[in-house]
Amino acid sequence: MALPDFATARNMMVDGQIRPNKVTDPRIIAAMRTLPRERFLPADLAARAYSDEDVPLGNGRALMEPMVIARLIQAAELRIGEQVLVAACGTGYGAAVLASCGGAVTAFEEDATLLALARSALTALPAVRLVEGTLAEGCAGAWDIILIEGAIPAIPAAYAKLLKPGTGRLLTVLTGRGRMGQAVIAKPTAEGLATQPIFDCTTPVLPALAKPAVFAF
Repeated sequence: MALPDFATARNMMVDGQIRPNKVTDPRIIAAMRTLPRERFLPADLAARAYSDEDVPLGNGRALMEPMVIARLIQAAELRIGEQVLVAACGTGYGAAVLASCGGAVTAFEEDATLLALARSALTALPAVRLVEGTLAEGCAGAWDIILIEGAIPAIPAAYAKLLKPGTGRLLTVLTGRGRMGQAVIAKPTAEGLATQPIFDCTTPVLPALAKPAVFAF
């Protein structure tokens, strides 16, 4: 049986899913052409690495659809060297893209199985610090960018306190009615987080953050 041609599939993903969907940042395009997305999946799911859908990883978790993760990362407008927290990093693909784009990335996860997959996938790839902890509590630090990699009903209070005042921004997908959610960017203000919609999308709700901890503005 012939092995999948992952390099061709990778280029087809970029040219068919990423570039036509308003992703113009050359760093993201280059990273997604280069990073072996199949490594971020268990071997029995590798053939689905470049499909235009979320790939289920079990226990309610998934590898996020390529277009969605690309547009979320682009909306962050990452500057070289910024401190980035990827919460619910799963197997580490989003963290690897951000690191390839020049971020100083910490990937945060509470599922030990997914963290082990991330540790294996990131070998010899862009440097990412992996941290295990409770997602609802967040990861201590003063972050320029926080990416919560999955859908949530509301932004947890703990995460609002982890952003750098004035310049920090948080990206995630907020759940809506029915299946459709909305990718958002949230920035700290004197009154709390100010949240703006970016685009509509669907992605699985993160089980660990399924209950809203605080309303989002």
